[in-house]
Amino acid sequence: MLPTIQRVLIKRAVVHREHGSKVIGEVTLDQAYGGARGVKCLVWEGSVLDSEEGIRFRGYTIPECQKLLPKAPGGEEPLPEGLFWLLLTGEIPTEQQVRDLSAEWAARSDLPKFIEELIDRCPSTLHPMAQFSLAVTALEHESAFAKAYAKGISKKDYWNYTYEDSMDLIAKLPTIAAKIYRNVFKDGKVAPIQKDKDYSFNLANQLGYGDNNDFVELMRLYLTIHSDHEGGNVSAHTTHLVGSALSSPMLSLAAGLNGLAGPLHGLANQEVLNWLTKMKKSIGNDLSDQAIKDYLWSTLNAGQVVPGYGHAVLRKTDPRYVSQREFALRKLPDDPMFKLVSQVYKIAPGVLTEHGKTKNPYPNVDAHSGVLLQYYGLTEANYYTVLFGVSRALGVLPQLIIDRALGAPIERPKSFSTEAYAKLVGAKL
Repeated sequence: MLPTIQRVLIKRAVVHREHGSKVIGEVTLDQAYGGARGVKCLVWEGSVLDSEEGIRFRGYTIPECQKLLPKAPGGEEPLPEGLFWLLLTGEIPTEQQVRDLSAEWAARSDLPKFIEELIDRCPSTLHPMAQFSLAVTALEHESAFAKAYAKGISKKDYWNYTYEDSMDLIAKLPTIAAKIYRNVFKDGKVAPIQKDKDYSFNLANQLGYGDNNDFVELMRLYLTIHSDHEGGNVSAHTTHLVGSALSSPMLSLAAGLNGLAGPLHGLANQEVLNWLTKMKKSIGNDLSDQAIKDYLWSTLNAGQVVPGYGHAVLRKTDPRYVSQREFALRKLPDDPMFKLVSQVYKIAPGVLTEHGKTKNPYPNVDAHSGVLLQYYGLTEANYYTVLFGVSRALGVLPQLIIDRALGAPIERPKSFSTEAYAKLVGAKL
């Protein structure tokens, strides 16, 4: 870890010291009123998103990660432990390093009794994401960083306590997520962590699907590709923002999870599945081009968006969508819902282009994940974002560790009122 931090520190020092006064972009009033889309003002080491190519994790594309990252014995998909290692260190881990990380997380996985009781006391009507955020927030009680900071520690030691908290937190997320699922939708019984198994197997097994190797493989893929997508999305930015105030990893991640729970962010995969289900009910078995086209236009003409299509940055099909499609083509090519998704993929870009109100008429990651989960029996759509949250922790917490190691400052952009902007641009009100 320390050599990695030193390399990043040297790179940052060179860029900042020698080029700190350079202009890296301009900001328009449209961007100020439009959610800061495209404004270059964040530093995120783990991933970079290209509008045409898609995401790269430390320089590696998703297909490259699928090829290079270690896999489980007999498995085809990368282990998310390997991606966590890559995001944190910038290096592809060995199989032994990944096995050691799996064992480390398994060893740290036990939940405090009060967390178990807290989840058990939640009403089943409370949304799973609210329960998830609640449990992660309550783990603040166990935060090594918070306790050490209260006693007084050197800034150079911040990263070490942040690392310990992050490792503990990641280790406990599968059991928290599974306990919520089993309480709300099943019998409340959760299988224990198997210390000799990988992270994804244990999550799948605790959910109740460990006997289906294809579902376990899906979890390995799902947790890998949903982990990180630059630092400007709501969950990543919120985690970074709250962490910049030196809040613990527990409080920082909980804040990010609350952002992920929003309909415009992590709940999108739930909305996609609901929309596809309504379409299936409407058109029945007629998957003709015309039937799909008519339903797409009915959605748009009703003033609604086609969920799962478009992206704030991407202008091509999301590589995360492609990886899930390839999985489906191998594992469930004849599934009726997958066939529907494939037909929508064929027709929707043309309809959306003709509609003329989207810069990207292609599918994003949310357009596919729900159908895969449903195929294997995990049909509770309002739970899907919890799985997204488990995955996103693997991306945002490495950056939080790096932030603390490099002494990243508290985030504090400047805001203006409309009157102040009017004065700035010479507008008369």
